[in-house]
Amino acid sequence: MKHLLIVDDQLGIRMLLKEVFAQEGYEISLASNGYEALKLVEEKPINGVLLDMKIPGMDGIQILKKMKKEFPDLPIMMMTAYGELNLIQEAMDLGASLYFTKPFDIFEVRDAVNNLLK
Repeated sequence: MKHLLIVDDQLGIRMLLKEVFAQEGYEISLASNGYEALKLVEEKPINGVLLDMKIPGMDGIQILKKMKKEFPDLPIMMMTAYGELNLIQEAMDLGASLYFTKPFDIFEVRDAVNNLLK
């Protein structure tokens, strides 16, 4: 069973993504901030990460850098509510696999994650 980590400071987004990916057969871990996310990837094998770009405390770029440093092959997919192309480009340059702009089509996200991780 593939293990997906969902990192977003908005509870509603975490719950929606958890529901969708649990139905797809993934084991799900949830984190509301970067510290929780980094702790989880060190504690258990994670196959992919859905990571929000804008998180209070430690932003998505900082979390991405730390995860890629320790787990260079971990697929990380960024989510952003902002059309900030420079941030998206920076994330892709740092090794992000995909990005989604909120509000996203949940079926597109599901299909893209499945294609990447299956």
